[in-house]
Amino acid sequence: MRKVIANEFISLDGVAQAPGGADEDTSGGFEHGGWHMRYMDDVAQKLVLAGIDEAGGFLLGRRTYEIFAAYWPNAPEEEQAVARPLNEKPKYAASATLAEPLGWQNSTLLQGDLTQAVTALKQQDGGDVHLIGSTQLVAELIGRGLVDELRLMIDPVLLGGGKRVFPDDGALRTLRLADHEVTSTGAMLATYVPEQE
Repeated sequence: MRKVIANEFISLDGVAQAPGGADEDTSGGFEHGGWHMRYMDDVAQKLVLAGIDEAGGFLLGRRTYEIFAAYWPNAPEEEQAVARPLNEKPKYAASATLAEPLGWQNSTLLQGDLTQAVTALKQQDGGDVHLIGSTQLVAELIGRGLVDELRLMIDPVLLGGGKRVFPDDGALRTLRLADHEVTSTGAMLATYVPEQE
C-alpha cells in the first residue's frame, strides 16, 4: 500500500499560504506572498527535488492544481529538473469544481467521496503519492487520518495570519519526528509520522 506524503513549506506560526510568489494567493488579504523563497538553500533544494523525483504521483487541491498547470508545462529550461517530473508523472486533482478532461498531461480528477477516492489511490500499485501545497486538502486529509507522513520545511518567520495546513477541529493528534535537518538559513526540514494509537 502506498503512502500519502504531505510536503509543505510553513512559517513558524503554521502558515503555508503563498510561499512561492507575491501574487500566488492573495485571498483573505494575504500580503506576504513569496515569504518562503529566501530560506531555500542548497540543502533544501536538494531535498525538494529528491521528493519530487521519488514521488509516484502528485495529489493536488484545485487551487494548487490550477497554479501548477498554468506554470510547469511552460517552465524555463533552468527549472526543468522540477518541471519534468511534475509534468510527466500522474497528477490527481481533488476538486468539486474542475471537470474532465483536465488540460495538464497525465492528470485525473478524483471522483466521488474524498475519503474513498484517496483510500483507493493509496491501494493502487506504484510509488508514494506526494501532496504539495493544497492547504485545504491537506487539512481535510489529516483530519480523516489519510496522511501517512508530513515533510515540513519550517521557516524562521512569523506571518501573523494566513492559510494553515492543520485542522482546527480540537482533535489531539500525536506525531513522531522521523528525520530532521537544519539548513544554513535557519529553517528546519522535519519529517513527522502519525503515532500509532
